[in-house]
Amino acid sequence: MNIHSMDLLYREYKTDVYRYLYSLCHNHHTAEDLMQETFCRAIKHLEGAEGRKAKAWLLRVAHNAYIDTLRKESRSSVYENDFFHQYACDETPERLVLGQENTKELYAQLSLLQPNQQHAVLLYDVHGFSYQESADLMGISLSHFKIVLYRARQKLRRRSETA
Repeated sequence: MNIHSMDLLYREYKTDVYRYLYSLCHNHHTAEDLMQETFCRAIKHLEGAEGRKAKAWLLRVAHNAYIDTLRKESRSSVYENDFFHQYACDETPERLVLGQENTKELYAQLSLLQPNQQHAVLLYDVHGFSYQESADLMGISLSHFKIVLYRARQKLRRRSETA
């Protein structure tokens, strides 16, 4: 794989990688930084991507970058500044408001789940990976992944029935 191939990977999967990272960290700026880190790491290991499914490989690199960031943050104090969230983006105001409402509702529901259950729902139901791809990305067996996903869905279903 060469730099031209990496450019094509970036163009094709940058939105998927960003959305995945945003779903993990819930912060636009952090997701952008992690996306940049993901593609920097991917460039260093271009040969490692040969013969793999590119999207799954990139999301695994993104997940590892996210975990590394969490580890670094746990060793230091980081204070968030919501100042930049007030500025306009490329989307229309209507689309932005609807997207924020949907995102808030999704994260409110996902916040009820354990982290591994959140990860399973995000990978399979939100990002559309197969059971096997999702299990591989989480580093667990296929049967364990199905159990985690089933329990997460059951918890969400019970919660929506009582609401």
